[in-house]
Amino acid sequence: MPSRAESAAIGADAAIEAALRLLRHRDRSAAQIDQELEAREVGADAREDALEALRRTGLVDDNRFAERRAATLAARGAGDAFIRYDLEAAGMAPDVVDDALAGLEGEHERARRIVERRGASPKTARYLAGKGFSTDVVHAAIARAGDEPLG
Repeated sequence: MPSRAESAAIGADAAIEAALRLLRHRDRSAAQIDQELEAREVGADAREDALEALRRTGLVDDNRFAERRAATLAARGAGDAFIRYDLEAAGMAPDVVDDALAGLEGEHERARRIVERRGASPKTARYLAGKGFSTDVVHAAIARAGDEPLG
């Protein structure tokens, strides 16, 4: 029968292996990995040991995750509110979310490009609002295009 220390080591090794499988196809936040390991009934100590090892090796980096995820969502036409919600749901701290948003092209510029592509219409305004752009940004982007006033 393994000692308690050996059992803990086995748990941490198994947790690291499970975490590495989670990271195989895409980057994840520490909180996402922790949730997945918890769902697999990995103990709290083993989860923390595994996450610490992954942080030390650079395989888990919440700042990098937030920056990449924010850039991906922005490239897909998401507004700041949508990006903030997504990052917070992934377990990012508010300061990490703020830093990730600060590194993006401005929300006004992203909205302007969408309006240029889709046209200035109430339908485009609804689309932008649904993608997490603020009301002020939506009105400014539509008004700047000047095709059709919003009703």
